[in-house]
Amino acid sequence: MSKQTAMINRYKWYEVISIYAAIAVFLFFVLAPFVEGFLVSLKPLSRLFSSPYRFWPEHGSFDAYFTMWDSVPNFGLYVFNSIFISTVVTVVVLILVVPAAYAFARFEFSGRGPLLAAFLAVNMFSGAVLLIPLFRLMRSLGILNTYAAMIVPGAAFLIPTAIWLLRTYMMRIPKELEEAAYVDGATRLYTLRRIILPLAMPGITVVAITTFIGAYAQQFIYALTFNSKTEFMPLPIGLFAYFGRQEVIWNELMAASFVGIAPALIVIFFLQRYLVSGLTAGAVK
Repeated sequence: MSKQTAMINRYKWYEVISIYAAIAVFLFFVLAPFVEGFLVSLKPLSRLFSSPYRFWPEHGSFDAYFTMWDSVPNFGLYVFNSIFISTVVTVVVLILVVPAAYAFARFEFSGRGPLLAAFLAVNMFSGAVLLIPLFRLMRSLGILNTYAAMIVPGAAFLIPTAIWLLRTYMMRIPKELEEAAYVDGATRLYTLRRIILPLAMPGITVVAITTFIGAYAQQFIYALTFNSKTEFMPLPIGLFAYFGRQEVIWNELMAASFVGIAPALIVIFFLQRYLVSGLTAGAVK
């Protein structure tokens, strides 16, 4: 048996240096804004625009992470609303997408191709383009100024992408497994529940994570248009409270932003193993 060589060891030394240098440059441009934002949250407001500019704060502290709660008393409620809305959107999307993706992956029916193409076309429209029709729809349904006003459009815009992602994953599951279950007398629903869902769990996890993050990030435009009550406002709207008439409390704004993205980071941290396995599944036979 021949030894298998790791892919990185197949490159020459200067090629390896070039690869790592390119990765380092990419990571620098991706992470630099987050690092700068975190350092701004540590600086006193009076020293943010001092000259000469200092990248590393001289008198840095975590005071902004404590004072921000006093500056915006409802900030905790805004964070809860964002988590709640994103969680409900994720659950709704998964309930609708799992059977839909299975149907598109396994069944041949009339209009299947055009319907999948229509799902892609939906993602080409910006949410801002459909705000007026959506507003009239929300008003006719009587759900303006409620959580549902942000959950319904949020789920609707995320379902098409989720179907494409999960359908592609389910198509990699061998049909022979289902056929063997049918021979043993299993029903279609039993096969989906006991065979397909456990095998598709990495793909479902990827869809859940991407949906949660997408719902967490897209709340601003829907909340601004379909909601005017403070008790239902999500985090993106709450961050605007740090923009005063005379000045912007930049250090507290950055601190609030990092506290706000913490739930999404926690989800990714604990589910990253499933995320990586789901994204790379099927890459190697």
